[in-house]
Amino acid sequence: MNVLILFFHPHPQRSRVNGALRKAISDLPDIEIHDLYEEYPDFYVDVKREQEKLLAHDLIVFQHPLYWYSSPALLQEWLYTVFERGWAHGRGGEALQGKYWLQAVSMAGSRMSYSENVHRFPVAEILRPFEATAHACRMIWLPPFLTYNTPSMGNDEIAAQAQTWRKHLTTLREGEMIPRSGVE
Repeated sequence: MNVLILFFHPHPQRSRVNGALRKAISDLPDIEIHDLYEEYPDFYVDVKREQEKLLAHDLIVFQHPLYWYSSPALLQEWLYTVFERGWAHGRGGEALQGKYWLQAVSMAGSRMSYSENVHRFPVAEILRPFEATAHACRMIWLPPFLTYNTPSMGNDEIAAQAQTWRKHLTTLREGEMIPRSGVE
């Protein structure tokens, strides 16, 4: 299985965690890391180029920090323009059918803070619009890879999480942990 990592971070040089996660998988075979803020600093997305990349991969990973209960702005713009009606969804929109969707999300809050008492919703609920988008495109939604409490992580914790990410992605790439029942 080949993997496309869509890396959406507007300030990657300031992100110790996302940088470590990215570096931990950079040498894995059959994985392409596509830095969208580097590619499109002006937000003018080459739709056909992006669609070709999606077609060439089986597992699409959206790696990004959680910003105000959503994603960085370029990810939203990218989805609006690349996932065209009639191509990715809607009548005739079957280009992404059966491909796998994985979110790799980092956030400042702790696991406990994403509860009814603090942020009111767990991360799974906050990511529900992405899951709905995957469903509309007939893609197979995989449980997200979550990294909590990023500002207070020490170097050892970051390194351990990066190795966990590498192992998780390797396992998925090799076809393990992938549902075989078809589109949800």
